Amino acid sequence: MSTLHDLYHRYGQSPWLDDLRRDWLLDGTLQRRVDQGIRGITSNPSILQKAMAAGTAYDDQFAELAKDGCSATRAYWAMAITDVADALDVLRPLYGDSDGGDGFVSLELAPDLAHSTEGSVEGARRLHTDIARPNLLVKIPGTTEGVPAVRQMIAEGCSINVTLIFSLQRYAEVMEAYLSGLEELVASDAGASSLRRVHSVASFFVSRVDTEVDRRLRALGTPEALELQGRAAIAQAKLAYRLFVDTFSGPRWEELAARGARLQRPLWASTSTKDPSLPDTLYIDSLIAPDTVTTMPVATLEAFADHGTLGRTADAGLDEADALWERLAEVGVDLDDVGRVLEDEGVAAFAKAFDQGIQALEEKAAELATR
Repeated sequence: MSTLHDLYHRYGQSPWLDDLRRDWLLDGTLQRRVDQGIRGITSNPSILQKAMAAGTAYDDQFAELAKDGCSATRAYWAMAITDVADALDVLRPLYGDSDGGDGFVSLELAPDLAHSTEGSVEGARRLHTDIARPNLLVKIPGTTEGVPAVRQMIAEGCSINVTLIFSLQRYAEVMEAYLSGLEELVASDAGASSLRRVHSVASFFVSRVDTEVDRRLRALGTPEALELQGRAAIAQAKLAYRLFVDTFSGPRWEELAARGARLQRPLWASTSTKDPSLPDTLYIDSLIAPDTVTTMPVATLEAFADHGTLGRTADAGLDEADALWERLAEVGVDLDDVGRVLEDEGVAAFAKAFDQGIQALEEKAAELATR
């Protein structure tokens, strides 16, 4: 039994791989990762842009699309959907064996929809129609405009990965959107019979929080501020897990659960360690608990499989997490502003990666046209 298998079977946390490449689908690498213990796949515009830019795995499909007159944007989505559909097929047996507990693949909406509720709803509907697999999760950013789109899609019985969550306040809004959406679904013509088919995770970003908070602590420069470096992200994630446990308990949730509703599990995203002075498995080791998902890029996955530490940790030391959160505010860190800045940066980073991917495809199309 591998470390990844133990993580799930002993501690109830599902390890997902934060990467997707076509060559992994072609050479069996993805299936081997699943055999190793990976229970889901996440993708985003940055991941897909890098995959399409590397090697020759996409050349044949792109050449055919270009010959048919597809724009670079349409070609991007055609190739992304092909990869995700194939990955969904690889993970479909796991989805079945786990009774829909795992086996998911996530595909993100176009970044320019992040601040459009109506556009996000239409985009999510289209992806669920085009791909039509029960283990697909469409990723909607947890922006001010994205949260009501999440509620609408859940109310329509569609499965959603809510991404780019950086603050406790926004996380609470996301969970409320999920519960309200389920309640709307129960009251609809589809009724409670659809609840069991609705899946959702809430992607709470971790390491980027330390990056931004530590930058502010260094700018403050006081001894009291500097001693708090490298601790904010894990503290906030622990508080988020407590919020999850509190939200998915009590009469409101119990009524939905009795009708077949599933938990919206917290998913720890951005788990690679950005600060080289910190352990490379810090954000995995410190946030293990039942009914959670942890996503890992390949390097972090291999590090954890090699020397990760297993143990229930996400709900340990909550008093210390509370105290640290208060101290951060006391020394002058505006934690609400940290969340806003990171959300804006996250949306911008995905938009930049998407635009770079489209530009690269346009250049490749022009090159093909001259042959």
